[in-house]
Amino acid sequence: MKKIILVFSILFCLFSFTEKKHPYHVGSVEINYNSKSKTFEVTGRFFLDDLENSLSEKYKKPFHFNDTNYKAQLNTALKNYCAEYLKLKTNNQFLKVNYVGYEEDNESVNVFLESDAVANPKKVEAAVSFLYNLFDDQINIVHIIVDGNRKTEKLSYPNRYLFQQF
Repeated sequence: MKKIILVFSILFCLFSFTEKKHPYHVGSVEINYNSKSKTFEVTGRFFLDDLENSLSEKYKKPFHFNDTNYKAQLNTALKNYCAEYLKLKTNNQFLKVNYVGYEEDNESVNVFLESDAVANPKKVEAAVSFLYNLFDDQINIVHIIVDGNRKTEKLSYPNRYLFQQF
């Protein structure tokens, strides 16, 4: 009986120190039109470990958000990653979307982007496939906001395209 208790105690200790994984692969992307600057301000929010693993898989090297030694590498990788996995089009013209930076928020990462200026967007099209390179169950909730009018759509892998009329 003592051996069984000892074995269970050891197993309990081993499993209590393992890193918890979240059961869902979900991110959100907000595409907000700023009428003053005439640009789209984009914020992507993702679980920190998912984005880390996705970047590591894509670029075949490790990335660590909680380590300041990786900041320059992360900025370069995120700039390239975002250029590949987010496309924005309005009024039938593709917009250049520029990487601004990122911010860690406990267990998540916020990635900030901004488009070139565009006047009076009526039709907004987006291709959003963040983390699709790693997870085939990834869901991205996309919010598009123009002049206070908010439209939301859920994109589940492999679907990456959406458009909204304003």
